[in-house]
Amino acid sequence: MIRTILTYPNPELKKKSAPVTIITDSVRELVRDMAESMYAAPGVGLAAPQLGIHQRVIIIDISGKNEPPDLIVAINPTIIHAEGEAYEEEGCLSVLDYAANVKRYARVIVKALDLEGAERTWNAEDLLAIAFQHEIDHLDGILFVDHLSTLKRELFQRKARKAAEERR
Repeated sequence: MIRTILTYPNPELKKKSAPVTIITDSVRELVRDMAESMYAAPGVGLAAPQLGIHQRVIIIDISGKNEPPDLIVAINPTIIHAEGEAYEEEGCLSVLDYAANVKRYARVIVKALDLEGAERTWNAEDLLAIAFQHEIDHLDGILFVDHLSTLKRELFQRKARKAAEERR
């Protein structure tokens, strides 16, 4: 089922998410809904809090349009190692019509559980590393715009407020 993706400035996006203690059918259903919602948007990643569900669940698929889907499901993801520096333009399904360059680690190692409860490790670099960091930030109530300089963040907030008023 395609669910509504919350958008800035919805306060639900700023809440921290709780760890998943047991992988139930409802968690599996959440992941299916997240995937349908992400692919319909379309995006390369989605975190449960973007649907208003405050559980530590993310999905990522960086495969290209002409490639078969390659969905990564990460439950309770943790970055256990990070190195290097990447400065790439990011956007977000929860931040409409705005993108900006964000400083991230170039390479990360992420540990998480998969849908069967098995521990998985990903050695990620480039876009996958950025996507992991971006989605894990959502679990802690952090949006990519929170990484911007004060001036750029204020300009974004002004633009977002104006766009919200125009949508009314």
